[in-house]
Amino acid sequence: MKVINTISDLRVFLHQARLEGKTIGLVPTMGALHEGHASLVRRSVSENDVTVVSIFLNPTQFNDLSDLERYPRTLESDCKLLDECGASVAFAPSVKEIYPEPDTRIFSYPPTDSVMEGAFRPGHFNGVCQIVSKLFSYAEPDRAYFGEKDFQQIAVIRRMVEDLGFKLTIVPCPVVREENGLAMSSRNSLLTSEERAIAPEIYAALAKSVSYSKNHSVEETLQYVVSAIDAVPGLKVQYFSIVDGRSLADVKSWDDSDFIVGCITVFCGSTPIRLIDHIKYKGEE
Repeated sequence: MKVINTISDLRVFLHQARLEGKTIGLVPTMGALHEGHASLVRRSVSENDVTVVSIFLNPTQFNDLSDLERYPRTLESDCKLLDECGASVAFAPSVKEIYPEPDTRIFSYPPTDSVMEGAFRPGHFNGVCQIVSKLFSYAEPDRAYFGEKDFQQIAVIRRMVEDLGFKLTIVPCPVVREENGLAMSSRNSLLTSEERAIAPEIYAALAKSVSYSKNHSVEETLQYVVSAIDAVPGLKVQYFSIVDGRSLADVKSWDDSDFIVGCITVFCGSTPIRLIDHIKYKGEE
């Protein structure tokens, strides 16, 4: 596996690959890789001739600088994992390489980017669109792979791809969970042992709410999930929304859409660590 640090070197490498008729898969990451990321990389390797994995902790998508500072940085072990998964390239540029000048572009795709994470983390999705659009322009991939744990992010990126006319396929990949149900996340490494013991209660409540929802309204299901999680000492729901799985607009009735998803963010512990997850109530994409 090659480790490439500059945009020009990446473009030269991929230009040669295209001349040879090879297909290109891109897996954008912020590093601190785990089995969830590995599943994306293996999927790309199985479906493309060349797989590029970006490792870039993007500052423009953090509206909380302390969150950025705490985010784990594990480049050496990341590259080892990628090599074992069969990746062709780890693209690990510096901040100056990606942003030689401030990126002043504004992306706006309501309601997908203005609700939930968009409402609680102003500017977050604008930063996501800035970096992902740059990566798409550098790599010009045939396919780009994203984990469904970041369900809202995929919806926003799809809108951006349509808006900017990128000729690629977005490939959403299922959430990878630990044995106890906790969605794998780079942030999990920041949890204490006590916090790791309670964090699985998030998905437990979501999973139980699926059967509960069969005989209860959307509003009752919302209250069920929030009450169940808030009853666990050390957990506090920041938001829980039940939405149309495509537009991310709130639904009031189970009949409002053929694809309905519940998206949640929970504060875990005293620090606290923000953990996100989601559950599908109706339909599948």
